[in-house]
Amino acid sequence: MAGILVAVFWAILVSFLAVVLVRLAQTLRATTRLVADVTEQAVPLLADASATVRSAQTQLDKVDAIATDVQEVTSNASALSTTVASAFGGPLVKVAAFGYGVRQAIGRKAAPEPEARSRRSVIVGRTVPSARGKKRNGRNSRGSKD
Repeated sequence: MAGILVAVFWAILVSFLAVVLVRLAQTLRATTRLVADVTEQAVPLLADASATVRSAQTQLDKVDAIATDVQEVTSNASALSTTVASAFGGPLVKVAAFGYGVRQAIGRKAAPEPEARSRRSVIVGRTVPSARGKKRNGRNSRGSKD
């Protein structure tokens, strides 16, 4: 009886192990199929990604060349601006100053100064002539005759 019991126990154990091995084999087949599908899809994706990276590198090279050209143009414009400012800046300032002086001189000649100035300061009841209208030896402070 003990031998039959041990034989039945071994038969159940072998059956259980056979079921486990069959399930494990199915899982391995499914895993193999999944890896094969991923490989089939990943290879074209990697090729596309590689092409995209190469294209992006080409565009970056073009942008780098454009940025270099822009930097060169900027430095040339700065140098030109400095040259123009140094070449024409000083003479233009002098011409402007000369023109201003001429306008001031023409304005003084065109508008004669009134003879009697009414600007006087009062100090403790006394009237004192202003500093601009002070007369010296029959002449006013500018040296022109009355």
